[in-house]
Amino acid sequence: MATKAKTGRKKAAAQKNRSDGGAEFRGFGPHTLGFLAELSNHNNKEWFDAHKQRYEDEVREPARAFIRAMAPKLKKISAALVADDRKVGGSLMRVYRDVRFSKDKTPYKTNVGIQFRHERGKDVHAPGCYVHLGLDGCFLGMGMWHPDAPSLAAIRKVIAEEPKKWQRVIGDAKLNAVWRMGGESLKRPPRGFDAEHPLIEELKRKDHILVCDLEVDEAESDQLVALCAERFTAGKRHMLALCDAIGVPF
Repeated sequence: MATKAKTGRKKAAAQKNRSDGGAEFRGFGPHTLGFLAELSNHNNKEWFDAHKQRYEDEVREPARAFIRAMAPKLKKISAALVADDRKVGGSLMRVYRDVRFSKDKTPYKTNVGIQFRHERGKDVHAPGCYVHLGLDGCFLGMGMWHPDAPSLAAIRKVIAEEPKKWQRVIGDAKLNAVWRMGGESLKRPPRGFDAEHPLIEELKRKDHILVCDLEVDEAESDQLVALCAERFTAGKRHMLALCDAIGVPF
């Protein structure tokens, strides 16, 4: 009997987490950033628990609607990009901070993070597209953030051996009209690479990500889906090059 009850609870939890079709995306509106501003001033469990329904209505459900609306747009860019609107374990990142190794013990994030990762990826380090709405700014990202050592080595190998090909990718006019390179870089050339290599700054990169800013009115607009699709399309060539380098389809 205990086993049946446990199985029933698991099925109920899975049903609760599954997409229900949900509402149509009509923009985040000012309430999302407004809630995050209030959360930043009351970043504790008592306040969050008392305002949990507002989080659902003003943050999580608009984010899930956005994810659903992005799904067909992303498939036109690449069938490998996943838009998963589940409440837990999908494209929407958790509101709860991992405070185990942080001096900052505030329990909740004051931003909305959404990652449309590659179907082969299991975490935030996989190739993907990213949408960030927060008090620290609103922006889009695309590429690979903190790739693992084998992936980074594979990317550096391609850059080192085919610099002209890589230069055509990062010099793409459509890409540069929208995006700038972001992320961290080494201060010195990585071990085993010539300091005089023509693309030494690319070889120094620890992250291979594109970044572009979003104005608040863009982030809150009902046109956000179309805007994201247009900008992610402009950066497609860079994502394709990264995926080719690490040996996954795009």
